[in-house]
Amino acid sequence: MSKDHKRKPKTQEGIVLSGGPGKTRMDKTVVVAVMRLTRHPIYERVLRRTTKYHAHDEQNQCQFGDKVLIAECRPLSKTKSWRVVRLLAKAE
Repeated sequence: MSKDHKRKPKTQEGIVLSGGPGKTRMDKTVVVAVMRLTRHPIYERVLRRTTKYHAHDEQNQCQFGDKVLIAECRPLSKTKSWRVVRLLAKAE
């Protein structure tokens, strides 16, 4: 790879679990649950695995249940190294 070549950041889709505007919530931070399907090594059954990421939400626009696209970025805090790129669907 050349020096001036920038790699594309990893992106994932997930559901917002907590965060957004409110007294007890984190400011400009949301917790996003990303689900993936894996196969069990012995029983070969499909398993649903969930990973939670802290993501930076600059406009505080995300609410509980929203579907969002998050991208990897530089570390913004101890636990936050993802940012919200786009709001895909609002919660009903």
